[in-house]
Amino acid sequence: MTRTGFYSGSFDPVTLGHTDVLNRAARLVDRLVIGIGINPGKTPLFSDSERIAMLKAETTGIAKTTGTKIEIVTFSGLAIDAAREAGASVIFRGLRDGTDFDYEMQMAGMNGEMAPGLQTVFVAASPRVRHIAANLVRAVATMGGDPSHFVSPAVAKLLAAKTKSKGKAKG
Repeated sequence: MTRTGFYSGSFDPVTLGHTDVLNRAARLVDRLVIGIGINPGKTPLFSDSERIAMLKAETTGIAKTTGTKIEIVTFSGLAIDAAREAGASVIFRGLRDGTDFDYEMQMAGMNGEMAPGLQTVFVAASPRVRHIAANLVRAVATMGGDPSHFVSPAVAKLLAAKTKSKGKAKG
């Protein structure tokens, strides 16, 4: 029997915090489906296809190291619906601090009522990445700061190219 897990987020951009959780979650399942949430009310820095490409590049090594099959999908509804569609029995959620825990406990409770067959597993972020949040990484990059402490070198290059082009468009 294949154990399938689901991990969702905006991944705009993919941070070292995301890859920390992905690496640890992949060790617990045979197949890990990463769901990129598409919210029509938000305008991400990176397009859907750019985020898919980023995640593929960032998870290739994780898949090889763990032997886990990693797939990437997009979804625009509820994460539990996307998880069920993917055949997942587990939803992974990363935790950075107590604020995340409080919010995620509420979500786990709601998800448990709507999808009793899906279990939520919390993965505490490693201390070295606990402070990283994608929205803050975007802010640092768009304001001309150096996000390289929070993302891989490949993602840092993509951020630099994206924020330069945004800056040129404004000026």
